[in-house]
Amino acid sequence: MIFRNKEKNYQIDRYPISSNKSLQPWSAADEHILKFTALEELEGKTILIYNDRFGFLTCLFHQYNPATVISNRSHEIASLRNMKANGMESLLTEFINPLSEIEGATDLAMIKIPKSTELFSLYLHQLSMSIKSDGIVICSFMTRHFSPQILEIASLFYEEVKQGKAWKKSRLLILKKPFPYKKLNITKQILFKGQEFRQYFGVFSSKHIDYASQFLIEHITAGTEIKRVLDLASGNGVLAQAVRKQNKACEIHLTDDSYLAVESSKMNIKKENTFFYNTCDLSEFENGFFDYIISNPPFHFEHEINLEVPLKMFSEAYRCLSNDGSFQLVANKHLNYKPHLCKLFGDVSITAENSKFIIYECKK
Repeated sequence: MIFRNKEKNYQIDRYPISSNKSLQPWSAADEHILKFTALEELEGKTILIYNDRFGFLTCLFHQYNPATVISNRSHEIASLRNMKANGMESLLTEFINPLSEIEGATDLAMIKIPKSTELFSLYLHQLSMSIKSDGIVICSFMTRHFSPQILEIASLFYEEVKQGKAWKKSRLLILKKPFPYKKLNITKQILFKGQEFRQYFGVFSSKHIDYASQFLIEHITAGTEIKRVLDLASGNGVLAQAVRKQNKACEIHLTDDSYLAVESSKMNIKKENTFFYNTCDLSEFENGFFDYIISNPPFHFEHEINLEVPLKMFSEAYRCLSNDGSFQLVANKHLNYKPHLCKLFGDVSITAENSKFIIYECKK
């Protein structure tokens, strides 16, 4: 899609590519940041960008060499693709993970406030390491997504928290006068089946193990004959750990688009014969590589529901599954994945279901 700013056209597209034309690669919340900063002198300032899902802000502010904090591998790929489409030098943009210490001092930060208020806390905590005493933080959100907790969290890190007027159904929070940096605990602990699972702020289902995953764990069929296992969209690793209890000798690979999820799973599963990947696809695996694939696939992405992502995951799972292997997944019943699975797999059966969830087992 074309976005025009200051008499210049920018080509900004979504990644993964979507056929749904109603899903745009930017929102009024992004544009609101542009509108506000148009009055600011940015030359020579150190700029940090958070939660820029498709690289819209990274591209629009590229001339100022911003650093971008990347929570998901797909966000980085989207940014690089859009920078290339607009003839921008990617080496001028530094990508940082949300657990790194930020080097140098930050004059200006831009944050698209995420759906997870815990992740917002994590962003502000990381930023507090580097923001200058006279630095400014511009936080944007769509008005319909406002929560008083956003203001409460911002007030923990900044003395001055001001909410601007609505514009195109979006708002800004302007944060000034940061409190001195204070190291905080940025992990949560969840007790499940006698084991404590740890995960960083912003990882899915932080109050308890997701109920769909709990249901799937009750019906896992990872026999001792299985050699290679994939936990697809692995989150904090609870499914992989359940497989490990059934099959102590198998080789387990965990993949997740979220950097924080992968780092969380490393805290919960022993490293022996276990491999972790921060990736949004399975391109590095050979055809038929896995004997058993297990998944609680995502379909919520921030405030957006997008079924194209799990459907692409199913296609990749088919490619990477051995001819006599099994792909087991859990889903909300209303999603009705079976017709899509049947287009790929020769044998699709329902192995368990309750009032909310359904478990499919798929074979070639």
